[in-house]
Amino acid sequence: MENRDFQKKFMDRAIALALHALEQKHGNPFGSVVVKDGNIVGEGWNQVRSTHDPSAHAEMLAIRDAAQRLGTPRLEGCIVYASGQPCPMCLSLIYLSGIQKVFYCISGEEMAQLNPALSVEHIYSALALPQGERPIEEIQAMREEIVPTIRRYRELME
Repeated sequence: MENRDFQKKFMDRAIALALHALEQKHGNPFGSVVVKDGNIVGEGWNQVRSTHDPSAHAEMLAIRDAAQRLGTPRLEGCIVYASGQPCPMCLSLIYLSGIQKVFYCISGEEMAQLNPALSVEHIYSALALPQGERPIEEIQAMREEIVPTIRRYRELME
């Protein structure tokens, strides 16, 4: 099977999961699969509405599924296929997990044009600002209280 055939197969599955999310009223029309060595190792569809969980995005759930199935939080060598361009939260998880490539069908800008409530441009804008200038205040507190726990963490990691 050619690379393009693989891409179509996996994108078709992401689109089918997006339709499932929509038809089952789980959430917005987003689906995603995680692929490793030509095999689907994780699947997810948007479940924000059905679970009342703002983090239940298709990519988040597909990555969680893949990590569980593979028994590791590190997903190097995996590829994400998604019906929509990953939002900043999902993209952060993609970076944190070591995934190095993402294919998507529709851009975030196009989705925002179809439904302005799905725009995430304000998040990208806020994250681009220096920490002290962001619209959500981030306050460091009780630093000294966490130091013993961090020391213990370092001991256990050695």
